[in-house]
Amino acid sequence: MDAAYVFAVAFRLDPDEATVDPDRFETTLEIPASEPDAEGWLFFRDRLWRGEIGDDPSFRELASDRLGAEVVAADFRELRTDREYLDALQSAIAADLDRFNADSVDEALHKYLGSSVHVRE
Repeated sequence: MDAAYVFAVAFRLDPDEATVDPDRFETTLEIPASEPDAEGWLFFRDRLWRGEIGDDPSFRELASDRLGAEVVAADFRELRTDREYLDALQSAIAADLDRFNADSVDEALHKYLGSSVHVRE
């Protein structure tokens, strides 16, 4: 199984003993998705809403920690996944739909990821 949450992020460098120009850079950040039912697998539920970052300041802090630089902007792009991971994710969601306040797996996925699921082989 292979999946990652993909974000476009902009970060700023502010070195103490030097200057940089430009001081802002843009890149793609991929955060590996935890296997369904493993610790951290609810990242999408806790961080996203309708395909957008739910709490931008909190996410920028998380992204800054991962990058080691101040993240000043971030946008969710997609859950990039293989079919095996998506099937396992759908099964885990189906096993506890109440946790997602949804009537179906599709509703739960759309509620948090919007239409931003990209299945790759």
